[in-house]
Amino acid sequence: MADKIVFIAFAKEDERIRDLFVGQRKLGSTPYDWTDMSVKNPYDKEWKERVRTRIRRSDGVIALISSSTPQAAGQLWEIKCAGEEGKPLLGIWIEEDYRTKPTEMGSAPCKNWTWANVGDFIDGL
Repeated sequence: MADKIVFIAFAKEDERIRDLFVGQRKLGSTPYDWTDMSVKNPYDKEWKERVRTRIRRSDGVIALISSSTPQAAGQLWEIKCAGEEGKPLLGIWIEEDYRTKPTEMGSAPCKNWTWANVGDFIDGL
């Protein structure tokens, strides 16, 4: 089975959590690969073109959702872009008591951060 390419959308403030999240995959048996791009200049046209290209090449997108997400213009744009490109999208709650789903997620689900939830999404791509 070919590796799956998964784009990770996250708020810059959650970069440490993203590192932990990506590290978690090394413990599992589901074959996949991660692609992510830190937000440096979220309003730069060239940045958006590069991200859109990466999202297009991805099999799906996982958005790490936290209390930082509502102010994370780059992450919100990535989530919106995933929807525009028709990519499967999953939100993962990364804070125990934060459960506000961004409107950019549309009808895509947000789930607790468990290996089963992440693995099921990736297996379904």
